[in-house]
Amino acid sequence: MQGKSASLDYFELKINGTNCCRASTEDGNIGDDKCRGARQLCPGLDGPSLRYALCCCFFWGSVMLRLLRLAALSGGLILSASASAQDIDAASYGYPLTNPFEATIATTPPDLRPQLPSDDDIDQADYSLNMRPERAFTLPDNFWAVKQLKYRLAEQDHPAPLIFLISGTGAPYASSINEYLKKLFYKAGYHVVQLSSPTSFDFITSASRYATPGVSKDDAEDLYRVMQGVRAQHPRLPVTEYYLSGYSLGALDAAFVSHLDETRRSFNFKRVLLLNPPVNLYTSISNLDKLVQTEVKGVNSSTTFYELVLNKLTRYFQQKGYIDLNDALLYDFQHSRQHLSNEQMAMIIGTSFRFSAADIAFTSDLINRRGLITPPKYPITESSSLTPFFKRALQCDFDCYMTEQVIPMWRARTDGGSLLQLIDQVSLYALKDYLQQSSKIAVMHNADDVILGPGDIGFLRSTFGDRLTLYPHGGHCGNLNYRVNSDAMLEFFRG
Repeated sequence: MQGKSASLDYFELKINGTNCCRASTEDGNIGDDKCRGARQLCPGLDGPSLRYALCCCFFWGSVMLRLLRLAALSGGLILSASASAQDIDAASYGYPLTNPFEATIATTPPDLRPQLPSDDDIDQADYSLNMRPERAFTLPDNFWAVKQLKYRLAEQDHPAPLIFLISGTGAPYASSINEYLKKLFYKAGYHVVQLSSPTSFDFITSASRYATPGVSKDDAEDLYRVMQGVRAQHPRLPVTEYYLSGYSLGALDAAFVSHLDETRRSFNFKRVLLLNPPVNLYTSISNLDKLVQTEVKGVNSSTTFYELVLNKLTRYFQQKGYIDLNDALLYDFQHSRQHLSNEQMAMIIGTSFRFSAADIAFTSDLINRRGLITPPKYPITESSSLTPFFKRALQCDFDCYMTEQVIPMWRARTDGGSLLQLIDQVSLYALKDYLQQSSKIAVMHNADDVILGPGDIGFLRSTFGDRLTLYPHGGHCGNLNYRVNSDAMLEFFRG
């Protein structure tokens, strides 16, 4: 095969060590498919070129689904019992990734993760709640899959505590982080309920009253109704007590849900764990939005960022002689000669966040018929392509979404004032007194988390005291699956 896309004459695709497919690069067609799951995981395998297959299989299937990972608490270490925050010493911590971008993307090397059950060993199923029945008649036909809210429940075969897990920005209930946490807590003996983020496409469509996420109090009330619906749907599930956790934006949501429960008293959460929450929501989204503006060497009018990354991946797989999609792939890639630079990793993280922001802006605009992205009377059928509208939504970052959709809605409903007032109301600042006084709530964060801004760590220290555990490394949610951290998270919930 000639040209800059030259590759091996022939390659093998492995998924978790199993030979699934073999391909010839003469025509780029995939043949001898021995693994049905291969095409489900990598839709590019039916594509017209090897380069497209590599893009789908690695870049989207592996990088994007791993961008958001939970931060965690260190276990087995000697921690201070004073009222000051528990700062974990870098030398004794032992987490190997000191680059926050690399940790965010690659997470923990597989041999440093805990042993957890497989899905086949878990009694679990997906269920649906009809939270907004009126939208079955107002949403376009191609929204049929999300007109009811889905969630996942993993059940023990005996009376047990139940923990609700809230996903991060734009993430569905079955996000990779929630899946990891499910296995962790299920192994420890908990019933586990996985919930989508209020900013996810499915939640906005089927559970959000105003379909304009971003006002934390409103998002918490929507989540609370969903939690009550879950409990009502399983009246015979033997629950001994309730726990709550969330990661990234889901951690901020968990704080507001816990505060709401103090008056509603439906669950009386025994313990609540906030993993890598944004302190100032506006600061966090601004930090992530700025990553998309990173100047990347090698990107110009003739070479896009995605082509640059894809060329690196192609050379990496050339050197290996095969494609092996397993948990060690990203870590191994970052320790190869083709590793991504800080600027390239920042761009990947920022791009993932921009896609989430575009999804939120598009969905909110469409449901509310605001006409900012999709014309209000534009006929959308099951066969309509939404790509032109999503491309338009990609031009609107999170700040644009807040300015054009959230603030006008908030002002119309509450006679609200300035952007600064809204920021205070939707951030942890609004709950400072409650968080200071509530001994059942703890925070686990990373000192190098890219979503934190000036003063954020100081706020966490003064608010949570010794209920804050601060790790030196891990980026944004990169060290959740470090086995030392996982043990300590379980220890927190044991009390």
